[in-house]
Amino acid sequence: MTSAVLTIGEGLGVLRTRGIGTLALERELTVGTGGAEGNVAIGLARLGVPVTWLGRVGDDGLGERVARELRAEGVSVIAPVDPGAPTGLLLKETPSAGRSVVTYHRSGSAGSRLSPDDLTPVDFHAFSLLHVTGITPALSASARACVDLAIDRAREAGTAVSFDVNHRSRLWSAGAAVDVYREIARRSDIVFAGADEAALLTGLPDDYAPALARSIAALGPAEVVVKLGEGGALALLDGRMSSRAAIPTAVVDTVGAGDAFVAGYLAERLRGVPVEARLELGVRTGAAACAHPGDWEGFPTRRDLDRDAGSDPVSR
Repeated sequence: MTSAVLTIGEGLGVLRTRGIGTLALERELTVGTGGAEGNVAIGLARLGVPVTWLGRVGDDGLGERVARELRAEGVSVIAPVDPGAPTGLLLKETPSAGRSVVTYHRSGSAGSRLSPDDLTPVDFHAFSLLHVTGITPALSASARACVDLAIDRAREAGTAVSFDVNHRSRLWSAGAAVDVYREIARRSDIVFAGADEAALLTGLPDDYAPALARSIAALGPAEVVVKLGEGGALALLDGRMSSRAAIPTAVVDTVGAGDAFVAGYLAERLRGVPVEARLELGVRTGAAACAHPGDWEGFPTRRDLDRDAGSDPVSR
């Protein structure tokens, strides 16, 4: 088995305001792409990990752009084109520096029509890890069934399962989501969650990360990572707790930072390095993402990370 990763989810077109301001006032928008699973795929590819993204796209320019940008970033793409539904759209505005407001237009999207049949071309034995999020099961019953089957096939093939809760309250309520999240966590090898998501998963207060991590681990996963934003991150592996402080950075946009963290952490996990090094790369990639307005454009390569480790901010 190789160290390759498979991600499954929805690719989105992204329209964001070019400057500081709201959609009510800004006159120019920048076109891009996004989607949590695709963001993680790009982050992994930039760190040298072979990765495949699977998701449906519409028969439209945005769908073509999603697939093209992923391929341009070195991601292998399995993207059935759905002629009966459009590619979903994300609108992002920046009303003030460091603050983003995101609105989705994805009801009935091609990505929401993902189904178990879309897994037919996938050989799970070719991958060492499957990465899924809580977003895809929220999109539709068929998308949820696709994720469930993917986890089943991954476990049958001996492929590790990574799950990032990534709760989206605009897609479904906490009450509707929590049982699904717990079931996926139970069948996963590694679970990522923000403190608020960990609290949702466990029913505990969100103010003490070690207790949250232990409670999630009690569901079944051997490895639990709690993302704490400006507080850094904490990991529980085989009963041992490790933590890493965040890297101070001038925040431009936090959208995508969690995905960058996951990519950094998983890249080091696949290399078999200690958990402390996984957390270290995770917080470095997350910080780099915060310094860029795009969802994934600021994700670093290993060369970027080596260069940033130098003392001179100017490369000559």
